[in-house]
Amino acid sequence: MSDRPRRLRRTAALRDLCAEVRIAPASLIQPHFVVADDRADRPIVALPGISRMGIEPLLRRVETDLELGIRSVLLFGVTDHKDPEGRTGEDANGPAQRAVAALKRRFGDDLTVMADVCLCTYTDHGHCGLLHEGQVANDPSLPRLAAQAVSLAEAGADVIAPSDMMDGRVAAIRKALDGRGFVDRAIMSYAAKYASAFYGPFREAADSAPKNAGPKDRKSYQMDYRNGREAVREALLDQAEGADILMVKPALAYLDVIAAVRQAVDRPVAAYLVSGEYAAIKLLAREGLAAEADLVREHFTAVRRAGADALITYHARAALEQRWL
Repeated sequence: MSDRPRRLRRTAALRDLCAEVRIAPASLIQPHFVVADDRADRPIVALPGISRMGIEPLLRRVETDLELGIRSVLLFGVTDHKDPEGRTGEDANGPAQRAVAALKRRFGDDLTVMADVCLCTYTDHGHCGLLHEGQVANDPSLPRLAAQAVSLAEAGADVIAPSDMMDGRVAAIRKALDGRGFVDRAIMSYAAKYASAFYGPFREAADSAPKNAGPKDRKSYQMDYRNGREAVREALLDQAEGADILMVKPALAYLDVIAAVRQAVDRPVAAYLVSGEYAAIKLLAREGLAAEADLVREHFTAVRRAGADALITYHARAALEQRWL
């Protein structure tokens, strides 16, 4: 028997030499939850190691992360000021806008600042679009999403990341950005965002769960997890509308979707390793059922192997700080 693949697995040095997938720090994006109180640093129980932060602790954290090699962040604004149309999300003095401006002032082009665009954390009903007669209305939601995107671009955001899953929102945002002179600002669309059970910890962190008004869940606009071909359709539509990066969310249960989208589009593909995936790893490690480092390495590698160019992950800092990669 002349063909023995095990020859290249004999030592760690050989395995590293022949590895097909490598994780670079520059491919990791660290999410942050930002609040109005500049000094706030409030740990999130459902996401151990992650906090809701004001500008001062956020700047300190990002400075340390930059030293580790994390050059991209994704910001989510968290606020108590909610209304039926989510207009707080357009406020130039909102927590997300102020955080974007502070980060760009401090770090300039050394840091890529991505800003989530959605209505769920800003609406009193918790849905990602406007409500009309008890249902989420697609087209009336687009101007509000576009206005929020423009406000974040005005604050200095490098990348606008719409997560709402309204049809046509990429085109509406691209038109609004270009119309205000922000032709250089990229759009990273949540192209294939599934109605997943893995979002629970995030909804606690962002106070964005659906409330009493409207549908009880988001299945009428987020994707059905039984569908894979539809994800390619969504990604191609977003690409045609002007998205510069296409995202799949969640990651681990959707490796086939990541691979299919990677084959279909000619733009970078991102994958969001979501809050429930992070919490599950933390729980396994806490219970002594597996080593956190091993779980993170396997998770990251699987997602990269499927075809993701960028990984949005709450584990970015720990992975580099603890030298797990």
